[in-house]
Amino acid sequence: MNYGHEVKFCSANPCFLEVYHAPTTCFSNAWIACQIINGFAVNIYSFQVLMNMRIVLLLLSVCSETVFCFSRGKVEVACGDMTPQHGVSDPSTKDPPFNIKADKSQFSPGDEIKVTLSMASSEGKHYFKGFLIEARNAGDLNEIVGSFKLISPDISQLLKCDNKEGSAVSHTSDSHKTEVQVIWVAPSDSPSSVQFLVTVARGYKEFWVKIPGPVVSQNGIQTTTSTILSRLVSQTMFTSEGCGSSKSCLRDPVGCDPQNDTACHFLSFSALGSSVMFELSGSAEGYVSFALSQDKWMGNDDVYLCIRDTNRVDIKAAYVSGRTHPIISSQNILKDTAWRLSDGVIQCSFRRDIHLPPENLNRFNLDQKYYLFMAHGRAEDGRTHRHDRQPLISTYRAAITGPPEDLTGSRSPLLIKYHDVHAWIAWTSTVSAGVIMARYFKPDWPERNILGQKVWFQLHRMLMTITVLLTLVGFVLPFMYRGGWSKRAGIHPYLGCVVIALAVIQPVMALFRPEPDHIHNTAVQNELLAYNAIFTMYCILFSNHFFSVYYTSNLLH
Repeated sequence: MNYGHEVKFCSANPCFLEVYHAPTTCFSNAWIACQIINGFAVNIYSFQVLMNMRIVLLLLSVCSETVFCFSRGKVEVACGDMTPQHGVSDPSTKDPPFNIKADKSQFSPGDEIKVTLSMASSEGKHYFKGFLIEARNAGDLNEIVGSFKLISPDISQLLKCDNKEGSAVSHTSDSHKTEVQVIWVAPSDSPSSVQFLVTVARGYKEFWVKIPGPVVSQNGIQTTTSTILSRLVSQTMFTSEGCGSSKSCLRDPVGCDPQNDTACHFLSFSALGSSVMFELSGSAEGYVSFALSQDKWMGNDDVYLCIRDTNRVDIKAAYVSGRTHPIISSQNILKDTAWRLSDGVIQCSFRRDIHLPPENLNRFNLDQKYYLFMAHGRAEDGRTHRHDRQPLISTYRAAITGPPEDLTGSRSPLLIKYHDVHAWIAWTSTVSAGVIMARYFKPDWPERNILGQKVWFQLHRMLMTITVLLTLVGFVLPFMYRGGWSKRAGIHPYLGCVVIALAVIQPVMALFRPEPDHIHNTAVQNELLAYNAIFTMYCILFSNHFFSVYYTSNLLH
């Protein structure tokens, strides 16, 4: 026997496994035996006790069995945190190249759901060696739920976790695998929703822990959790962590974190091989959505919707051709769909290939730059209604598969911002100054003229002219943006028409005005009264406009 070879074998892999390792809990006597061999084999001829062949063979056989104990998938020690006990490396921070799917999204006690773990990317190593699959209460991820049945006993086996027989599934060997399927059986005391979690290992230093799988909900039971979103399974899902470094994000309000802020509307995306992973989160009564657009106008856009339907969420691709209702795609192009509900907050994630077959006419290739739209609103019977607020639009086109960015956006388009600025200046500055000039400054500069007219009169006329011009420009801009009359803007456009009409009347009245110094200059008084009326009307209009703009949080951004 080559003692040096055997000692090297134990030393290189002392009771460690390529997938799951727990030297302190797996055959502690064997571990000690390995250490004895490692420490004393060099001087084995000096210690006559260890020269006994039977003792050496016994120790080597126990050590060899220990080395392979976890490669055979007996990983109950990892049931709790689902973390391989390597002790020398951390989980991979790369996006997991695996798909986790369930063939049902709803269940009743006793139902069986097929769960599939498979490779999602052909890049790099196209296999995995070890795995651990569990089902947990989506509202309390520390609780293991239900039991499993095997489909392929040659590559998978049942484990006893949390004192429940068959409550987890693991590998039977460290052979290369590309797919594994199991059956989950819903217990009689199932919670309202269940999420599948998977730990996958390719080798000693390359593994992923608690990869979040799909969430399935029990028929007829509303899914509820705490008001503040609980910590999700994956450290990088639905969180601002990694925004700008490992994934691109668009958020409203700026800098919010959907992990602990229920008012945060959040979109993230990151390239994953030949596909892109999207995550969408936001508070809404019926749906949250985002769209890819070539411009900042609604129409001819590639849309994705997460629509709440009682206690579940439908994730759909759609297309908008103009200012119309989204047309739901009849083709299923989304992969790895998953969702979660929490007190009015809708969260969903999915993966989509960068390039799609030619028959997907209304789908955009994801290797281009697009404006991003985010919107939310009500939904009834799976049909979405018009969004509740002005959509959040990214400031510039974002490269979907480009370097990660922390994007910014606004709910107020540029033309509407100009409309706000023109109206603000006209009716809070120039009109007020013009009225005050005519009312209080007539006695001033009695001997000075500008172009043959009193100073106060020329200044008054100039300020009022500027007011009318600014009002006209501000009036036209919303029509340019909307492309016509807006039927959904409420009373605001009607008040605007009244204000513009009264403003235009004033220059007409000025044509019939007597000389500024005329003792019976009632026209000036009438003009002041008219402008007071306009100003009062504008105050009503501005109040209506202010609360509308304040609601969108984008007055002059």
